[in-house]
Amino acid sequence: MVFNSFAFLILFSTCCILTAFTALPVIKKLGQERVSLIRHIILLIASYVFYAWWDWRFTFLMLALTATAYFCSILLTESGKKVYLYIAVILPLLVLGFFKYFNFFLDSFALAFGIERMGALNIILPVGISFYTFQSLSYTIDVHRGKILPEKSFIKVALYIAFFPQLVAGPIVKANDFIPQLHEDRNISLDGLEKGLQIFAIGLFKKIVISDNISLFSDTVFGAPGEYHALSLIFAVVAYSIQIYCDFSGYSDMAIGCAKCLGYDLNRNFNLPYIARNVSEFWKRWHISLSTWLMEYLYIPLGGNRRGVKRTYINLFLTMLIGGLWHGASWTFVAWGALHGAALCVHKIWMKLSGHTKNHKGSTIGNIISAVFTYIFVIFCWIFFRSPTFSVAWSIIRGIFIWQGGTLYISTWCVFGIIVLTAATLAAFIKSRREKQPVTGFYPAADLSTVWGLTLFFVFIGITFGLAYTGSNQFIYFQF
Repeated sequence: MVFNSFAFLILFSTCCILTAFTALPVIKKLGQERVSLIRHIILLIASYVFYAWWDWRFTFLMLALTATAYFCSILLTESGKKVYLYIAVILPLLVLGFFKYFNFFLDSFALAFGIERMGALNIILPVGISFYTFQSLSYTIDVHRGKILPEKSFIKVALYIAFFPQLVAGPIVKANDFIPQLHEDRNISLDGLEKGLQIFAIGLFKKIVISDNISLFSDTVFGAPGEYHALSLIFAVVAYSIQIYCDFSGYSDMAIGCAKCLGYDLNRNFNLPYIARNVSEFWKRWHISLSTWLMEYLYIPLGGNRRGVKRTYINLFLTMLIGGLWHGASWTFVAWGALHGAALCVHKIWMKLSGHTKNHKGSTIGNIISAVFTYIFVIFCWIFFRSPTFSVAWSIIRGIFIWQGGTLYISTWCVFGIIVLTAATLAAFIKSRREKQPVTGFYPAADLSTVWGLTLFFVFIGITFGLAYTGSNQFIYFQF
């Protein structure tokens, strides 16, 4: 079940209606604790129905990981024995490793030692396993660190891990950010619906209008790079940078919008990443939930910057290397992570040699030049991320640098995407200057209580469905 489907519309509407009924006076007489329990059960059932839509068998896997996190956290707190922490961390990682990396590691081992493989297991990758595995780890580790107390209610822990708006493609939610919300009186409100629906609509526009239409162009060129002119290859790489941004940030917007409608807050996952002035800033703007998770639960436990300069660079590189592998069982993803890891190390060295601090603003022209070169580096790395093999990536890079001849194919949808994103970025800057605040992304929040606001909103919805790509095209991050 995907957000841009009729089945999801039915599920979400039903969930909203049932949850809204819990605000009726006759239900409220049961007491706040029981009313909250009813709401949580409604959301949990909806979440498991949402996940079972792909393959009901894997709901038992998610339930098993939830039970592991729940019971181990309680036993860890009561006994103080770290063995329960190790179980709660190692077991989910073993499950993730088996489903996602088993054949990859066997193939790599056989290739490295020249051993012939006798075949491969036909392992089905559970959708979203990387996301809810990380969330189960977050819960146990946050309990161990004392950021939250072990939750007595199994329903609350299960809902945290399975909450359907962000279940299969994030944003990754940390336990200490979400579970406290489950102890509050949260329900559907007109203000939440007004904001949530607008955020959802913008995410839907990014996905079905921009990303899905651009994908036809980028998929075609990446599928046969040797047949296309160098200019087409460059344009395809740029197109993919827009496609993956609109696809993934579109999903994140829809997830955040859905949660907002239901009364819950999820953190922003993207913040105009392509205006970043350096790679470090890029990772503070791109997939923010993953970069902060890796920083908090991997980079810092490895030692962070507390064990000397050399160890800092090693930790930083390893974190990005693992982050690349998290995206998929392929050496091209590892290469993508390695490139970003190396770039982060180089930037850290440059900051130290130049004497610049994190708050260094720089001149306007200097910032523009830095942003352009950062974007060029980022889209160069996207070549490895998108390419199924190194030979495809090399074919694209070689075709660009030797100025390869071939079919000249320029996508009008890519031009459309560039125009829309540029306009949205400018609007964000204008809004930030008026409000005298840093640029934090832009959503045109219309007042839906007015006729004019409703008119604009429904015109936008009409444009979205009028320009939408109607073919089957799942979200890119579902495979991770």
